Amino acid sequence: MPKILLLDDEPHVLSAIKRSLRAGLGTEVRIEETVAPEVALARLREAVFDVVISDYRMPLMTGVEFLSLVRTIQPLAVRMVLSASSDSEALMRAVNDAEVFRYVLKPWDEKDLIGHVRAALERADQLRRDVALAEVGRYEFGEISATELERRRLEALEPGLTHVAWGPNGEVLGPES
Repeated sequence: MPKILLLDDEPHVLSAIKRSLRAGLGTEVRIEETVAPEVALARLREAVFDVVISDYRMPLMTGVEFLSLVRTIQPLAVRMVLSASSDSEALMRAVNDAEVFRYVLKPWDEKDLIGHVRAALERADQLRRDVALAEVGRYEFGEISATELERRRLEALEPGLTHVAWGPNGEVLGPES
């Protein structure tokens, strides 16, 4: 099931975006939202998201700064900015620095927003297929082993899954250890 992460410092805007996306996408996607960039960054380290949508102007950091960090943590997550500002310099910075897929202006048209998010979900799916195909190519050319190919596949599905902490007696240590 595709996953979307929403970040905006205004809770009522998050509710409105989520309501718009639910109306257009139904239950075919899972949507998480937060008003805090640090919470969003922590979630990005725990779970894979297909699309990340961020407000541009926020108190702790701009959307471009946040989405640049998203690009580092999850390079395959498709990034979008939602902003009331139509500043062309900000738009260029977003596209260049954070490789933003779409820049949507507030107030948004619901049909346009849904169309942009659908396009972003399709782009995320294509990026994942491209990476998987490249990995199979590396395996076929002998650059990686079958074990490494499977490890990468599993890691792409669930980040951190293949990073195991071992105890002194060979036991697997859990997250609380």
